[in-house]
Amino acid sequence: MRFLRTGAAVAAVAVAAGCTSGGGEAQTPGLETRGTVLTTVKPTRQDLTNRIALTGKVSIDPVFGIVAPIDGELRYLDRQPTSTPVKHLTWVATVWDDDQAHRVQIPKGSTLAGQLLDDHAQVTEGMPVISAKHSGYAIVADIDSSLAYRISGSAKSVQGQIKNGPGPFKCTPLGTIAALPAGTIPAPPPAPTTPAPSGAPVAEPEPEQPPAQGSDATGLRLVCTAPDDVNLINGADVTLDVVTDKASKALVLPVEAVAGTQGRGKVDVVVGAERVRKTVDVDLGLTDGKVIQIKKGLTGSEEIAIPAPNLPAGPAGDAGNPSGGPG
Repeated sequence: MRFLRTGAAVAAVAVAAGCTSGGGEAQTPGLETRGTVLTTVKPTRQDLTNRIALTGKVSIDPVFGIVAPIDGELRYLDRQPTSTPVKHLTWVATVWDDDQAHRVQIPKGSTLAGQLLDDHAQVTEGMPVISAKHSGYAIVADIDSSLAYRISGSAKSVQGQIKNGPGPFKCTPLGTIAALPAGTIPAPPPAPTTPAPSGAPVAEPEPEQPPAQGSDATGLRLVCTAPDDVNLINGADVTLDVVTDKASKALVLPVEAVAGTQGRGKVDVVVGAERVRKTVDVDLGLTDGKVIQIKKGLTGSEEIAIPAPNLPAGPAGDAGNPSGGPG
C-alpha cells in the first residue's frame, strides 16, 4: 500500500511538471495577446454645439477686458478715466500693423478702467490690452480653469435665468472671456509753467492730485448685460447657458478615443490584419463633453481604438492625463 501511494504521488508531480515545462509560458485563459485591440469606433458626422452651463451673480459696475484686434505694436491714447460713461464707442488705444492703424475702443455705457500692458508693447490678436468698467448692473460668472479652452475668447450667444426670478433672457457679453491683470492709469504730464514777471506776487502751487486708480486683476470670467426690462437685484444668483461655437456636419469621435481636448491631439488607428495600434496626430475643434470634433488628421474611414493613447509625461514626471482621455 505504501508503494502504491508513493507511485501515485510521483505520477502527480510528473503531470504537474509536464504542464509547465517544455511548452513555453502558460497563457491565462480569456486574455488576448499584449497589444490586441478590443474596443474600436469609427468617426461619424453630426452637427455640434459647444454649450457650457455657468453660474454667476448680478453685480454692479463690473470690469471687463478689451482685446487687441490684430497683431502689432500697442500705442495708448492719452485719456484719463472719468466717472461719466461714454455715450458711444470711444477710441482709447491703437494697434499698429506695419503702416495700418487698428483702433481699440470701449463700448457705450462704460468707462475706461486701466491699461493692461506697457505702451509700445508687442501684442497678438485677442490679447486683453484695456480694462473697462460697465456702468450699472451686469451679470458676472466666474469660470473654472478646466473650462478655459472650451470657453476662451467670445461667446456667440448667452441665455440667462435668475434663480427664482426673471428668465430666460438674452444676456449680451461684454468684452472678452479672459483673466485680466491689474490695470494702471498713468499720471498726466505736468502742466507747463511760465516764470512770473519780476516783482509779481508768486502764486501758491496747486496741491498735487492723487494718481488715478486703475482696475484690479480678475480671474477668468464672463460679463454680460440683461435687457433693460429685466429687473436685477445685486447679488442674485444667475444660471447662464453659453454657446461659444457651432459646427455643421463635423467629423467627431467619442472623447474616450482622443487624447487631448484643444488644438492638437492624438488617436490610435487600428491597422493591418494583426489589428495593431498606430498613433497619429489630429487637429481638434469643438466638443460637447461627449464627442469632439476632428478637424484634420483623419478621413473618416479609419477604425479608432478605445481608450485613447496616453499623453507623454511632463518635465516633472506628471503624466498629465494617464487615462488617455480628455484632461
